Amino acid sequence: MENYVGKRLDGRYEIQDVIGVGGMAIVYKAYDNIDDRIVAVKVLKDEYLANEEFRRRFKNESKAIAVLSHPNIVKVFDVSFGDRLQYIVMEYVEGITLKEYIEKCGNIDWNEALFFIIQILRALQHAHDKGIVHRDVKPQNIMLLENGTIKVTDFGIARFSHSETRTVTEKAIGSVHYISPEQAKGELTDEKADIYSVGIVLYEMLTGKLPFDGDSAVAVALMQVNDEATLPRMINPEIPMGFEQITMKAMQKVPRERYQTAAEMLLDLEELKRNPNIKFDYRTYFIDKEPTRPINKIQEKKNITVDYDDFSDTGVRERVSVSAVTDVQNKTARRPAKPRREAPVAQKKSKNGKTVAIVAGIAVALVIFIIVLIVSMLKNGNITLGVGKKIEVDNFIGLNYEELILGNEEYEKKYNFETYYASFSDGEEGCVYDQDPKAGDTIPKGSTIRLYIVKAGEGQVIPDFTEKNYKEACDSLERLGFKVTTVPIESDDLEIGQVVRTEPAANSSVLAGSTVTVYYAADVNSNKLFKMPKLEGKSLDEAKELLKKNGLVLTKIETADSSIEKDYVINQSPADGSPVKEGDSVVLTVSSGCLNAEKLLNLPRAGKITVKVMLDGETTKSEVVDTNNVTSYLVNVSGNQPESKIEVYLNEALYYEATVDFTREPVNFKKEKTNDVAFYVDVIGMEELEAIAALNANGYKNITLKYEVSFEKTGTVIKQSPVYNSAPHLDKTTLIVLTVAKEASAVTTEPSTTPTIIVQ
Repeated sequence: MENYVGKRLDGRYEIQDVIGVGGMAIVYKAYDNIDDRIVAVKVLKDEYLANEEFRRRFKNESKAIAVLSHPNIVKVFDVSFGDRLQYIVMEYVEGITLKEYIEKCGNIDWNEALFFIIQILRALQHAHDKGIVHRDVKPQNIMLLENGTIKVTDFGIARFSHSETRTVTEKAIGSVHYISPEQAKGELTDEKADIYSVGIVLYEMLTGKLPFDGDSAVAVALMQVNDEATLPRMINPEIPMGFEQITMKAMQKVPRERYQTAAEMLLDLEELKRNPNIKFDYRTYFIDKEPTRPINKIQEKKNITVDYDDFSDTGVRERVSVSAVTDVQNKTARRPAKPRREAPVAQKKSKNGKTVAIVAGIAVALVIFIIVLIVSMLKNGNITLGVGKKIEVDNFIGLNYEELILGNEEYEKKYNFETYYASFSDGEEGCVYDQDPKAGDTIPKGSTIRLYIVKAGEGQVIPDFTEKNYKEACDSLERLGFKVTTVPIESDDLEIGQVVRTEPAANSSVLAGSTVTVYYAADVNSNKLFKMPKLEGKSLDEAKELLKKNGLVLTKIETADSSIEKDYVINQSPADGSPVKEGDSVVLTVSSGCLNAEKLLNLPRAGKITVKVMLDGETTKSEVVDTNNVTSYLVNVSGNQPESKIEVYLNEALYYEATVDFTREPVNFKKEKTNDVAFYVDVIGMEELEAIAALNANGYKNITLKYEVSFEKTGTVIKQSPVYNSAPHLDKTTLIVLTVAKEASAVTTEPSTTPTIIVQ
């Protein structure tokens, strides 16, 4: 493998240093002598130049990023695809990966995680809008800059959503700890696969742990398909309930139950940012807990080649071919995973030479066994080496599964099946009542079709919804497969909108598809119950007029930052369509007409300091921050001008400045500058070495130590000169004298004023 450090590529890019080594490429720091800038050059490894698959993937990355232009995605400046050298020239990003930051912090403060995940989703929303699915979203592919900006990188296995060609390596690809269940099963993926991966990244940020981890790539893949993650708040109770709900919705196993777009998830995150105590009314998906899923002949023949791009600490790719992840899922259904046994730790041998020989012999035997096994599987057709052509899905609804589908040779050649059974009143036992994908959809030959089949049984039990909101009861019943009608009735005991009873009664067993009538409390005689009108999107004046017309009372008006025109309604409570009556209270949220801008600043360690934020010369916030406990500060401002100036002062010294364009979304920071401000540190009470390190970190290295008998803890600083409060911005060359506590027996007979000079 050639090392390009010290060389010049195409007479332009002067390679300076290696900054990263990946599975298929090496990333160098380089100087662009034409545009006079530092860049990152990603060079395809020599051993992969002859591999058409890796060359295709490398070109795909450049194509993917080239069509993207977003502040949270690395930029591509140039590409070269020669026969002997292929490289991509990208924006040089100086920072650490999000994975490194998580490992450093453990779990990240939820406010900080919210700040990061919003940027990640904005980047993915832009990519998805351009028709690009990343397919390898993980903390290792997310760079974190010093100012808190996120940059999404590594589109090496990205796919254009309109692309129709797929290769064997695309069937199940990506880092196994972050891939979606559909990726693990080798199925077609879309934007919702990225949403799942974002959910895993968010889970790891909030808890400091991966939701699924095992001793092999295949074990983790099976967990992604079968297992449920521990709720984040059980690991970190500090997480807001709403944030946990958002995380778990993104991680739903079935794609249609996740957020359908990055924009949809961003809306909930923005709502959480406005109201951290919010609890979302998400649907709970009711599927037969123990569905009968027979293993048929079709499933027994199903094989999937899985290529997990998961790298160990040594940088070695773990490439695993497994037979039917989905097939194993079908056989195990939802049984709890068996506890894995820990491999016994090998005892050290004194005769190292003999041990090495034995291990080498075993390794050679194992390699030979694997080669023989793979050749055998290839001969027997147990390894799939390609994906068939696209076909149109047949209509299975109404067909008897065992009589017309199971064992049908024509269907066996085209599909694999997963079956789910549920009691249902409308439909013949054993017949398909729903399917996914739908009839007429275009899919690759050999894809999996989910069939939902009518089974005999006593049916579903109707829950007791007494005193619950009737709309929530109706939603729950519909999810259980019932048809629902509602009847308002008078009730002296219950509040308006609460369920009085159901018919059939609660706890009755009824076939899915049957009609359930919900009787709820209403002011029937006064005839004043009506649906809340839709006010969102209307001006405040229009909303007030509509409320007055309907006899509703506007009790509170809140303001929130939004790009929507000023004083237009962006949220309402009660929601439109809710049952209300004359005299009910209404709360409206209107747009401020301003966009919000956020910037995470790293703070120097300087004890308690006053942080002041100014926008266009006016103070927007001023507060005291203890930098011994807090290492970063989130600057949050709003505006509507094309070029506003932000200034951040620490103890009245200008620390950070930038200009912001509030007229474009997302808001961009320009002309950023962080000033090198000297911050004298309050070190009284610190240990001697800790105090010296704190002063050194802030540029103060001219330090003298004195020792004095004291009742304070031995080795702690009891005095400092100059006094901290007298000189918050002391010149870095100033001589600093620290007095350290010592026991009487430890003090020498020399005068206490004799200093010990610490040379740093």
